[in-house]
Amino acid sequence: MELNINGIQHHVDVEPDTPLLWALRDDLAMTGTKYGCGLAQCGACTVLIDGQAVRSCVTPVEKVAGASITTIEAIEQDDLGKRVVAAWVKHQVPQCGYCQSGQVMAATSLLRQVPHPTDADIDAAMVNLCRCGTYNAIRAAIHDLASGSTDGGA
Repeated sequence: MELNINGIQHHVDVEPDTPLLWALRDDLAMTGTKYGCGLAQCGACTVLIDGQAVRSCVTPVEKVAGASITTIEAIEQDDLGKRVVAAWVKHQVPQCGYCQSGQVMAATSLLRQVPHPTDADIDAAMVNLCRCGTYNAIRAAIHDLASGSTDGGA
């Protein structure tokens, strides 16, 4: 099966119903996307499919053949993704960091769809779980990005 991941065509020899997460991690050694719950509940496995945040642990590879898949490994190649990462650093969002690749992907998707999100928009989009409780820092980073005060490290 051919998958377009981070702008590169990759061939993966997996069953069509294999979750995208396992094709990324096991077959392509892209381990930035994390396994959390396997039930699409926690969001650690979030990637972008055609710009939309998607839980890769329950997304069969057959459903994303032909789509543009972006993982955390390439998020800084995108201007908005680069600014999200810079805001995460500026606001010291990560603590343990395990969930943060999924959080960054969800925030990038949110800001692409809603450049100036309200608290309600953030609450609705940022449903990934963080055991360290960095939600206030995540909200601050997103508001910072929406106000334009984060320069992306440039």
